[in-house]
Parts: sequence; C-alpha cells; structure tokens
Amino acid sequence: MPSFEANTPATSDRVLQVLAVLAQQGRVLSATELMAHTGLARSTLYRLLARLKRWGFVVENEGSYAPGPLSLQLALGFDLSSHLVRQARQEMIALSRQSRESVGLIVAVNDRAICLDMVESEQSLRCSFEKGRSVPLRAGASAKCLLAHLPDAARETVLAAQYPDPEARRAVDAELAAIRQAGYAMTAGEVDPGVWGVSAPLFGGARRAVGALTLMAPFTRAQGQEAALADMTMVAGARISRALALP
Repeated sequence: MPSFEANTPATSDRVLQVLAVLAQQGRVLSATELMAHTGLARSTLYRLLARLKRWGFVVENEGSYAPGPLSLQLALGFDLSSHLVRQARQEMIALSRQSRESVGLIVAVNDRAICLDMVESEQSLRCSFEKGRSVPLRAGASAKCLLAHLPDAARETVLAAQYPDPEARRAVDAELAAIRQAGYAMTAGEVDPGVWGVSAPLFGGARRAVGALTLMAPFTRAQGQEAALADMTMVAGARISRALALP
C-alpha cells in the first residue's frame, strides 16, 4: 500500500477538501476548476491528486478528475459522473440484452479487482459480481484480463508478491501474454464455483488500459456458446474504448 507523506492535520484537511469538492460537484473537474473551488496552489493540488490517485480515491482522464473506484468501498453511492462508468453504461446494457447474461465493469486498484458497475441478467438463474465487491488481482477472467494489461512495472509488483516460485511465475507470464494476444481472458469456476466468465480490456487515450468489461454466466449455459459470447464482449469493449478515446 502507498503511504501519504508528511501527514499533518492541515495536509489531511486539504486531502479531504479535494475529495469533498469532487463529490459535491457531481461531474469531472479540471485542475483549474479544482484550484478555484479549493483555493489551493497548483503545485499543492497536484501533490494531493498524485497521492489520491495512488490510493485509487481519484481517477484522471486527460486532465480531468473524478472520484475513483476505492471511494466505492466507503459508501453505497458512487459518483456516476465517472467518465468510465458513463461511457460504458449503455454498451453494458446492450451486451446484457444481446447475451441475456450479466455484465460487469471492473478496474484494478493496487492488487485488487473492483467492480464499478453491474448490469444484471433478467434470467432467473444468473451470475453476479456485486457493485463495490473486490477480489485479489489473481484468479478469474476479470483479474487476469486486468493483470495482462497493467503497465509492466505495476504488473511486476503484483506478480512478484503472488508468485515467488520461478516456475509458477513463468506459467503465469505465458498465460497473461496469451491473453494479450487473444484480446480477452476466459475462465470457469476460478472465483465462484459454476461461474464462467469472459473479460475484454478497455482502453482510454494513447491505448492505456483503464479497466475490463466482463460477461458472466452459469457454466452450464455458457457451454457451447463460449466463442460467440467472447466475440460479443470484445465488440462491446471495442465500442467503449472508442468512446473513451474521443476528445
């Protein structure tokens, strides 16, 4: 876990002030707008934002800031002005209707995979990954897809802690390379018994991975449909990525 340096009451107050402004405005804010609302100097603001981003409390998209995924674990509500959630929502609904299965929006924060948003299947037997739930960034389609597309240094930090055995590490590296090559991760029963999942990466500007789109279904219903469901998920993921990359 990263740590806040030089913690003082004044610094803590400024950190909370930045978070409060982001939450109260209900939309993404530029650094200039944050300076106007907080009265902080630009250098001070950027130092605080860097710390908040490292912890996952704030996300940045092309110079604009919004509450981050870790904020989701502090309260039931999440600021739906989040750029990623806003751009993904309609495609998630469309994919759920097309596949008749549940669809989740998942991001990586430190060594965890966190569900930002979820569209439930309307079928009586369905799989779900509750909004706000987090799991270790290790097993399952979402975690493996996110791991495969982390920046090299971040992926190395996570994997070094999880796989001290060189042989096991080589196997994982090969699996993640295959996921990057295929464009999706597919698993069955790795997180929850009887649950099949396929996950496609989501990219923002400059092809930077920002999350994963995951379709999940009962294993018995997914059998024989794996390729079709994977194709649907990759197409929806590509559409979201195009929207995220737009200025």
